[in-house]
Amino acid sequence: MSGTISDNLNPAEEEFESAQDYGPQPLADIIAEKGLTNHQVVAASTEQLTHKMLAKGCRGRYISSRVRQKIQRALNAATGESYTLAQLFNYR
Repeated sequence: MSGTISDNLNPAEEEFESAQDYGPQPLADIIAEKGLTNHQVVAASTEQLTHKMLAKGCRGRYISSRVRQKIQRALNAATGESYTLAQLFNYR
């Protein structure tokens, strides 16, 4: 018996999983370059943004456009800069 969930997926499930994973996003690099933590970005948000949403966005897991916009606004508030969605995410 294997230890990972992905080893137990059938081919259709594996294809779905890989379609939902876009790899590390520029967002993660920007947060690191600015010396911020995920907690600081979440704390800067005036909306309901969770650490889990932000972590998924950094890892490249698919998140909805609404969540991507929340992350964008929170990062802009935390840094005082004005990032576009295209600068933060390499998928739509």
